[in-house]
Amino acid sequence: MDVVVQLIDATVRVSVPLLLACLAGLYSERAGIFDIGLEGKMLAGAFAAGTVAALTGSAWIALFAAVGIAVALALVHGFASITNRGNQIVSGVAINFIAAGSTIILGQAWFSQGGRTPSVGGDARFGAIELPGAAALRDVPVLGPIYSEIISGQTLLAYFAFAMVPFTWWVLYRTRFGLRLRAVGENPAAVDTAGISVPWLRYRAVICTGILTGFAGTYLALSQNAGFVKDMTAGRGYIALAALIFAKWKPVPAMWACLLFGFLDAISIRYQGVAFPGIGRVPVQLMQALPYILTVILLAGFIGKAIPPRAGGVPYVKER
Repeated sequence: MDVVVQLIDATVRVSVPLLLACLAGLYSERAGIFDIGLEGKMLAGAFAAGTVAALTGSAWIALFAAVGIAVALALVHGFASITNRGNQIVSGVAINFIAAGSTIILGQAWFSQGGRTPSVGGDARFGAIELPGAAALRDVPVLGPIYSEIISGQTLLAYFAFAMVPFTWWVLYRTRFGLRLRAVGENPAAVDTAGISVPWLRYRAVICTGILTGFAGTYLALSQNAGFVKDMTAGRGYIALAALIFAKWKPVPAMWACLLFGFLDAISIRYQGVAFPGIGRVPVQLMQALPYILTVILLAGFIGKAIPPRAGGVPYVKER
């Protein structure tokens, strides 16, 4: 039972940045802006969070800095793809390259630790939160371990990530903004005819993307780790995109898809170098590659028919 609880707990923890990035992409792509630059915005947010936390000793200031940097990159993507009607894939890839290179250069120039930021602790990190009654229920069979080990003991950013799932569902399907957001991703001309600004709607969507990727980067730097490490996103932005396609651009299935990827990631971490009965010792590299192998399998066409928003990736030109 302890092994199962620990595995589920690890699954939840490693799923948080995937979930935040996946929901970030959901807002953008529902509005018709494909964003392959989730990886870059997460990485830049993580670097900003680690840097500011090391300099100020405040996790909250670091969070605001990470969100600010991620939103700035999101606006760059918006300027290229919405205002200038550029290629959205090229813009996203450029952001990934800029983030990957600049974080290493700036980290080495500022801290001289090989691209890392100094380790932080205390108020400079988001620590685990013990919920009321967790200690009292710890010895209760089944319910106790679930509540005290899995639900309790997560960080504030983890609770925020899972709370964003029903909030995103409500925004998309129960608010005027969500209705317009979905409409602009399907038929921007109809939205424009109704007197609603298509560019402004799409800019608001990419701003939402920036905010959530900033949170994802902060979680990586100040919850999962104690500072920024070179290339610490490790392809999570691309996995989040795969989860988004797997979930068919819907928030609740996106959560389950991210938990699936997180489960494989947790297995790869926990069972590296372990010898299995009848199989023997599985190579560490194979265990580490499990989440990426699943990404390739799903994107190869084993997820059924996933239809993206019809106007996705297509710059809107206002009819005169």
